[in-house]
Amino acid sequence: MTDPWVALEPGADPAERARVLRRAHETFTEAGTVSRPVRAVVADSWRRSARAGVGPDGAANVELMDGDLGAYRAEHPLSRVMPLCRELMGSFAVDGEHLLAVCDAHGRLLWVEGHPATRRQAGRINFVPGARWAESAVGTNAPGTAVAVDRPVQVFAAEHFVRRVQPWTCAAAPVHDPRTGRVLGAVDITGGDGLAHPHSLAFVQAVARAAESQLALLDPGQPVGEVLELNALGRNEATVLAGGRRIRLSRRHSEIMVLLARHPEGLTGDELLCALYDDESVTPVTLRAELARLRGVLGPGLLASRPYRLTVGVESDVSVVERRLESGAVTAAATAYTGPLLPASRAPAVVRLRHRLADGLRTALIARRDPDLLADWAHAPWGEDDLEIWQALAALRPTAAVRARLAALDAELAAPRGEMRPVTLPGLPLQPGPSGPSGRPGQPRQPGRRGTAGSRPGPSPGYG
Repeated sequence: MTDPWVALEPGADPAERARVLRRAHETFTEAGTVSRPVRAVVADSWRRSARAGVGPDGAANVELMDGDLGAYRAEHPLSRVMPLCRELMGSFAVDGEHLLAVCDAHGRLLWVEGHPATRRQAGRINFVPGARWAESAVGTNAPGTAVAVDRPVQVFAAEHFVRRVQPWTCAAAPVHDPRTGRVLGAVDITGGDGLAHPHSLAFVQAVARAAESQLALLDPGQPVGEVLELNALGRNEATVLAGGRRIRLSRRHSEIMVLLARHPEGLTGDELLCALYDDESVTPVTLRAELARLRGVLGPGLLASRPYRLTVGVESDVSVVERRLESGAVTAAATAYTGPLLPASRAPAVVRLRHRLADGLRTALIARRDPDLLADWAHAPWGEDDLEIWQALAALRPTAAVRARLAALDAELAAPRGEMRPVTLPGLPLQPGPSGPSGRPGQPRQPGRRGTAGSRPGPSPGYG
């Protein structure tokens, strides 16, 4: 086969190939070995599916419905290119009795449209909006595998890991954020054996590239005077997009921008001083100098004084996570959360906001009981020592690695404080001391000890 990502080489008999693949699938599920002619991309996906605990008789779960689904889709960046996807793929799907599907980066289906009879048939296997079709949920399938390997992929018949899905054939291609390169999701075409053709794979790949080009055109690079874009999650130095310029800020300027973005009405010098400095010896002169330097970095007309305020609107990654949490779009919030807010900052108001945002999201993840979302958090640097998250994950996905990690955390927390030792597991390094956004997991949180400002009068309500 010339292209390993295409399911059938020219001239192959689909019926015969399907029979051979069914035998290979049975061999794998019974003995764990992969025989020819299973493609390498499929064999690797089968192994990942088995390691994730997916069974060949499993089924997809619908996790978002009604209002939750609507809120999630409205906030997702791919909603902006759905008209384009429908224009390019809609007629092809209806005329060919296929389905057009779009999923997010976690393999969750956002839209499933196309031929009515085919949609009814797909509904029997829960190939519907709001259902999770990640590899870790239902095994090998085109949209789930495309986002897993970040490549366009075609899945034919018994290449699907779950038996109920094996009558179907699908092709999908990932869609990336044109600015960051991050996978946003995938576009997929699903139907019968007729899709096992190189043209269908090339087709979805072309649609994905068109969607990325459209997103680039829609990128909010507004001129100065309209909006600033602030990114402060998962980094010690924030970036701001202003007038087409992406500016990397110093740590102190990052803190100031986060606070001013939270308070469009402005903050007095005393309020900013309390919010930024735990040290009472810092003088207003120091703060004024920092603000003067920030004004020069941003450019003229963007930072006003008396009170200090930004003269344009600000869209920050912090506000995106908060809005999604408030609307119940937990998966979308987790996707937008790229790490703790300015993790090295010790500014009292920033510390409070950092903890509040992380605690709100992790609480929502635990309540949602989605093993994929919990695993994403647990394996992120800020979740490695989060005992409550690991406990929730172990209750839903008690693999050997998860149980071992949980046992290590329990052992660390049970040891006397003076006898703490680094614990190392294969592939699971554990560093002593706090590393997550909420401090050392399992220990009582002490909000009163965070970000205190001595006897200096506190800022007005709403700081952080």
